Amino acid sequence: MSEPDLQARARDWLADDPDPETRHELADLLERGDVVELADRFAGLLSFGTAGLRGAVGAGPNRMNVAVVIRAAAAIAAWVRDGDSLGSGDSLDSGAERRVLPAVVVGFDARHRSTDFAAVSAEVLAAAGVRALLLPRPVPTPVLAFAVTHLGASAGIMVTASHNPPTDNGYKVYDGSGRQIVAPSDVAIAESMRSVHRVSAVPRTGPDDPDIVHLDDAVEQAYVEAATTLVDPDGPRQVTVAHTALHGVAAAVFRRVVARAGFGPVAEVAEQAEPDPSFPTVAFPNPEEPGALDLGIARAAGAGAHLLVAHDPDGDRLGIAVPDPARGGAGDPAGWRTLRGDEIGVLLAHHLLVQGRLDQDTVLVNTVVSSTLLARMAAAAGVPHVCTLTGFKWISRAPGPGRRLGLGYEEALGYCVDSVVADKDGLTAALVFMELVAGLRAEGRTVLDVLDELALAHGVHQTGQWVLRITGPSARERLAALMATLRREPPTSLGSMAVAGVDDLLGGDAARGLAPTDLLTFRLAGGRVVVRPSGTEPKLKCYIEVVEAVDGPADLAAARARAVAGVDALVAAVADHLRVVAGPA
Repeated sequence: MSEPDLQARARDWLADDPDPETRHELADLLERGDVVELADRFAGLLSFGTAGLRGAVGAGPNRMNVAVVIRAAAAIAAWVRDGDSLGSGDSLDSGAERRVLPAVVVGFDARHRSTDFAAVSAEVLAAAGVRALLLPRPVPTPVLAFAVTHLGASAGIMVTASHNPPTDNGYKVYDGSGRQIVAPSDVAIAESMRSVHRVSAVPRTGPDDPDIVHLDDAVEQAYVEAATTLVDPDGPRQVTVAHTALHGVAAAVFRRVVARAGFGPVAEVAEQAEPDPSFPTVAFPNPEEPGALDLGIARAAGAGAHLLVAHDPDGDRLGIAVPDPARGGAGDPAGWRTLRGDEIGVLLAHHLLVQGRLDQDTVLVNTVVSSTLLARMAAAAGVPHVCTLTGFKWISRAPGPGRRLGLGYEEALGYCVDSVVADKDGLTAALVFMELVAGLRAEGRTVLDVLDELALAHGVHQTGQWVLRITGPSARERLAALMATLRREPPTSLGSMAVAGVDDLLGGDAARGLAPTDLLTFRLAGGRVVVRPSGTEPKLKCYIEVVEAVDGPADLAAARARAVAGVDALVAAVADHLRVVAGPA
C-alpha cells in the first residue's frame, strides 16, 4: 500500500472511530507521519485465531479497540439472530412483561479496557435485539463458559487476552453449548465483521437499556457448587497449597472453590493476588514462561507447602510446581520443580483412572502437539482416547454424541476435567490436582513417584519446545513462506536422527477426524517433531518428543538421562535447521 493510500485509510478510520482515546492516538501517528506503525495497524482487520481475537490495545483495524469490538459484537448479534449459535434462547423476567429474546452472556477480565469493551459489546447486542447478560465484575474465563450453559444462553463473549503481554486484549466467543466457536461460525462472524463499513452506523443503546441484564453473584456461586462436585467429599484434605494468580482474576473465585470443597486456605503470593493489568512482577503473565513462578515457588517454600498452584491472568490455565528432593529441601526454592504441561495432564488422567471415574462412555483427549503418553495410558486401561487439533474448541467436541469428556488437555497448561465447563478450566483442574496430592500424601507418596511408575509402565516420554519468533510488519507472510519451504524441502535428518516420514495436516486427516490446519509432523525413530505457526502470535512453535524404553527400575534414571539428552539434541538441530530456512531476521 502506498503512503498516500495508507494515510487516506487512516484518516477514514479516524473519522469513524467513536473512542476519543484511540482517535487521539491515531491523529498523533498521522501528524508524526509514522508510516511503519501505520502500516502495521492497517495491515488488516483482526481475525479469529486459535482462541478468538487477540491483539495489542490501540487504534486501527489490526488492534483491539472500541471500533473493532463494535464490529465483532454486531457480527455476533447477527450470528445469534440467525440461530447459528445453537443456544436455546433466554427468557428472563425484565419487569412488567416477560419477553423471550436470544441472549449472550458477556464476561470480562481485569485487563486494560476490558470493562469498556464488555460494556460496548452489551450496548451493541441490546440494540440488535439480543439480550446481553453482563457479569457483575471481572471473572475467570471458565466462569463465563459455565454461565452460557447454566443460563441457557445462545452464546457467550469473554473479553480477555488470557496470558498475553499487558499491552494486549482479546475476545473469545462461545456458542450455546459453552464451547469456543469453530468453522463455519468463526468464518461467518469474521465476514460479518468485515461487512461493517462504518461503526458510526451500528446502533448502540445506553448502559441502562432493559435488554442489558446486570447479573448478580448467583452465576459464580453456581459455578463454585458445580466445581466442588469433582472431588470426593470424603477424601483426604491434608495438603498445604501455595497459590499465585499472576495479577489476574482467579484468586477470589479460587478461594471460594477451595473453601467449599473443604480444603484449608491457600498461602497466596500477596504481590500477585489482586488484579493488575500491568503485571508488574512478571515479564510475561504466563505460568509457562521462565521466571513467572519465582515468587510463587518462594512463597510455597516459605509456607511449607506441598505444591504450588499457578493460574494465568484469566484463570483458564494451570501451572504446578512441587518439591523435588533430588534438587534440595522443600524449604529452599531451589528444591522445587515446575511440572511440564504434559506431566500435569497424565497425572490428572492417572488419578481419574485409579479412582475409577473413567469408563467406556468417557473419553481421554489431548492434542497433536501433546505427549503420546496419554494414548498409551488409555490403551492400557481400555478407555477411549482421541487426538485433536490444537485448541479447546476441538478438545471439547472430541467425545461426540453419547460420550462425555473425562479429561481433555493440551501441553500449554490447558485442562478440562469431567466437563463441568466445556472449555479449559484452571480452577477445577487445580482442585482435582489438590485432591490427587492429598490422596498421595495419605499413602506416603508424591506425584514424582507416580511419574516414575508411568515411565516404568510406558517408557519415558520427554517433551520440549523451541520457538522461532518473527518480527516486523510482514511477520505473518514470512511464517507462511517458512512453512511452505518446509513442505517443499523437508529435512532428511535432524541431528543424528533420520526423518522417517512427514505428516502434513494442511489438507486435514479424515481418518483421524482432523480438520485442515497448518501443521507438519516429522516422524523419527523413537521421537517426533511437530511444527506449526502460533494462532495468536507471530511465531513458529516446535514441539519435540523423545520416547525411551525403561529396562526396569534400575534403568529409570539412565533412561531419563537418555531422553533428556535426546530432546536437547533435537531442540538444537531444529533450531539450526529453521534458522537457516528462515534466513536473516
